[in-house]
Amino acid sequence: MTTKSSRPRGRPRRFDPDQAVATAQRLFHARGYDAVSVADLTEALGINPPSFYAAFGSKAGLYARILGRYTAAEGVPLAEILRPGRPVAEALTEMLEEAARRYAANPAAADPAAAGCLTIEGARCNDPEARKAARALTAAAEDTIRRFVAATHPEAAGRLADYVVTIMTGLSTMAREGHGLDRLLATARLASLALAHGLRA
Repeated sequence: MTTKSSRPRGRPRRFDPDQAVATAQRLFHARGYDAVSVADLTEALGINPPSFYAAFGSKAGLYARILGRYTAAEGVPLAEILRPGRPVAEALTEMLEEAARRYAANPAAADPAAAGCLTIEGARCNDPEARKAARALTAAAEDTIRRFVAATHPEAAGRLADYVVTIMTGLSTMAREGHGLDRLLATARLASLALAHGLRA
């Protein structure tokens, strides 16, 4: 006597780590790091916990990998905007406006909840390992801004870098609260007036 197997025929679907990272990124961006559990991730990725830990080590390990992907593909392109020799106020204004565009809540987007900056928001999460990974990236961005300003206005580099990072953090927070592009751009353009004044001070 034989019995039929309940297993589906054919080869099982191959696990694609890159696709898994993209899926997890959308989940983290929409809900925030702290609100996403390992159970949420394994369900979204279609894998069991042992496979998850084998692939990524931990939730924070996956998040660090996501941050690298996000920064490279979707983060504000600092190197492109902060080109050597470019007028400081002009470059920093463009950087803030680009941040506004990338962070803005967009009801028409594929995932309208994915607003704000994934890295900035991650720097405030409760997990020390994930927070450290996010803060390392935000610190690197701040250092890039400071060095760009210092090349022509060394006396203003510290205060302008602090100011710009504060505005970017605020833009991300307001985007998470549902502010759309028009409101964020208005804030970024108002901040540009302070940038010009800061260079003269």
